[in-house]
Amino acid sequence: MNKKTFSRVVISTLCVASLTFSAGAFISARAAQAQSPSPAPVAGQPVDLTYASEKALPCVVHIRYLQNSKIQEVTMEQDPFSDFFDPFGMFGQRNQGQNRKRKVQTPKKEGSGSGVIISSDGYIVTNNHVVEGADELTITLDDNREFSARIIGTDPATDLALIKVNGNNLPAITIASSDDIKVGEWCLAIGHPFNLRATVTAGIISAKARTLGQNGVESFIQTDAAINRGNSGGALVNVKGELIGINAMLYSETGSYVGYGFAIPTTIMNKVVDDIKKYGSVQRALIGIQGQDVRTYLDVMKSSQKEVDLGTNDGVYIANVVEDGSAQEAGLQEGDVITAVDGHKVTKFGDLTEIIATKRPGDKVKIDYIRKKAKKSVEVTLKNEQGNTKVVKDADMDILGAVVRDINEKEKQDLDIKYGLKVTKVMNGKFKERGIPVGFVIQTVNETPMKTVSDLSEAVKAANKSKDPVLIIKGLYPSGKKEYFTVPLSE
Repeated sequence: MNKKTFSRVVISTLCVASLTFSAGAFISARAAQAQSPSPAPVAGQPVDLTYASEKALPCVVHIRYLQNSKIQEVTMEQDPFSDFFDPFGMFGQRNQGQNRKRKVQTPKKEGSGSGVIISSDGYIVTNNHVVEGADELTITLDDNREFSARIIGTDPATDLALIKVNGNNLPAITIASSDDIKVGEWCLAIGHPFNLRATVTAGIISAKARTLGQNGVESFIQTDAAINRGNSGGALVNVKGELIGINAMLYSETGSYVGYGFAIPTTIMNKVVDDIKKYGSVQRALIGIQGQDVRTYLDVMKSSQKEVDLGTNDGVYIANVVEDGSAQEAGLQEGDVITAVDGHKVTKFGDLTEIIATKRPGDKVKIDYIRKKAKKSVEVTLKNEQGNTKVVKDADMDILGAVVRDINEKEKQDLDIKYGLKVTKVMNGKFKERGIPVGFVIQTVNETPMKTVSDLSEAVKAANKSKDPVLIIKGLYPSGKKEYFTVPLSE
């Protein structure tokens, strides 16, 4: 082989090698691009949200709500002119100043919302207001499969509910920590607004730890991604398609989207779900203070022509310390300013709410605070609503050790009453301990009328979670003699 021919062979070989390397690099790059999630946004560059959408959409379900028609007894106001036209009761029995009772049939109610599959075995998170009072729940997946769902547990304070369908290998969403999100980053709201299937809207995180004064556990993620009726319970996801919040509500004077929506952070959601699974109800820890954002407090003082220097412009101002609460026990006082919990900075009340919402009674937290401009810290042991650190489980009728039923029409006539629950069996339990006999008719529990067995069940649950877990039961013996019993639910 001469020198010229050799050169051509070498050049050809190098070209082939170069092409092979280039093709391999191209294939590797494409494979890496296909396998890797949506890259982090680069300043000044557009964001591709298709990966997040494709990943999260199959995990968001449509929820159809049905409440059956029921017969209910309602109070009708007495006609103020009835006695004027019939002063002697000639046209019927006079009402003697009392409102009339009337049975009405409530209409059948239907509604819809969204939910998020959080585990492949069928657990779904949604809003409490989406499922509250439902007799039937039908779940439709993105692939049009339908399931009936049952409610595992609800938490009105956070507006969260855990429901379940009987299914396996369902598409479960990846859950990220809402602590890691930043104001200004992109997000997607996914749900089924207005019964429209599989709707995705895009926006940014516009605020964190937002409170709206709804008297619940509030620390919302605020977003300008459109959230409308039916989006409730759907997913708020990041650019990787990971869950960062459960869509809860929109802020609007018209009822339609006008700029802002709000989602419940996954830090709170995870705690609620874990508690419902483990205990049947949420174990809520209380710090035992009433207060407000420092900036709000300073603005109020300025409007009152008062100059106040707290030593900081951020934090939570303690306006009141609850008697016998966690804060009082630890020595916190009115006028102190909480600035951090367990090393997490607290700039407003929503920050404090979110941190405490992830804790359970008995947990210890380190509170950094300012008192008279001096920085201090203290360890606080959190308590529950009853003022102790015990686990509070949902109490049910079993704790009473009794069987009750609605009284019938004859019993109503015999006792001259409109409603009540008759004790038909007494076993070992609270009723036997307090001497409540078979035949006793319960009319009120803690001043609430007992018209159905479910009324008693709800009264037991409410009392068990209160600071004073006691039932005050008022009713009648079969003879008509009135009596009341005090039934403590705690040991």
